[in-house]
Amino acid sequence: MNNKRAKAILGKLAPLLALVILIVIMSLLTPQFPTVNNGMNILRQTAVNGFLAAGMLLTLITAGIDLSVGTNAILSACAMAFLMVSFGWTNPFVLLLVALIVGTLVGVVNGVLLTKLKLPHPFVSTLGMKYVLAGLALYLLATRTISGFDPGVTLLGSADLFKGNGFNGLPVSFLAMLGLFALVHLLLNRTSLGRAIYAVGGNPEATRLSGINTDNVLIFVYAAAGFCSALAGIVIVGRSGVANPSAGMSGNYETDAIAACIIGGASFTGGKGTIWGTLIGALIISVIRNGLTLLNAQSDVQFMVIGAVIIVAVFVDVRRNAAEEKRRRLAAA
Repeated sequence: MNNKRAKAILGKLAPLLALVILIVIMSLLTPQFPTVNNGMNILRQTAVNGFLAAGMLLTLITAGIDLSVGTNAILSACAMAFLMVSFGWTNPFVLLLVALIVGTLVGVVNGVLLTKLKLPHPFVSTLGMKYVLAGLALYLLATRTISGFDPGVTLLGSADLFKGNGFNGLPVSFLAMLGLFALVHLLLNRTSLGRAIYAVGGNPEATRLSGINTDNVLIFVYAAAGFCSALAGIVIVGRSGVANPSAGMSGNYETDAIAACIIGGASFTGGKGTIWGTLIGALIISVIRNGLTLLNAQSDVQFMVIGAVIIVAVFVDVRRNAAEEKRRRLAAA
């Protein structure tokens, strides 16, 4: 095996190796960490970030970003609460469908703002949308936190399989997240649309000239990110039992989702990233947060550690892109 191939394989395995090392370190630091129930807690904590990161990955592959995924998730949850308290709607199927429609429509709006208004970068439009959605969520519920959802609404976020005999159960939310990841994998690797998504991120002008409608691809990507946000919002309601309209601005949803994607091998320059790498990245974020909590680390320490991880991930991404550009120049010489 030559050095280039070995480096390529090591680069792909780096996130997995980092996850294993983190698990070993946390296991040595606290005996509470390497337990089955704590492992289930980590999987449970990963679900929300995993759903958001799946949508974020699609936008990053197109060299975009969606800074509204967190507030979109909360708005989708608040839409269900609004219909419940204002009109007495309690049917789980209807409420869940409304949440998914709201989240997806927000994504469509993000895509239209980017493609039809020709805004310079989705950072601008989705950042603005983040605040619009946060205000709309507060308006819908008049800043109140709403509880009392039908068990069918909270099932995705609260249900556990094989629970009993001291075992807290395997979270259904994580299994549903894996199902979504499998669908995203098939989309990106087995369909012409998936190839177009990578192509838009790699070279949008060449993609357009090849006959692909790049605007439609981008609208689909942001709509899919909105759909994933709605799923995350449903899980949030299931885990907490409430719809809290202020949670979108007080949480770390967007930064955790971006971190999971970048740690997993995605790039801000577009055209790169895999859903399974994103899964490893999301698990790394959850392991860090869970381990620091068990070590009784204050929130300020947790913020600093997660921030440092993001900086390192971006640094690695920049170095990786520079190395690839150098190889291309040498090959063209």
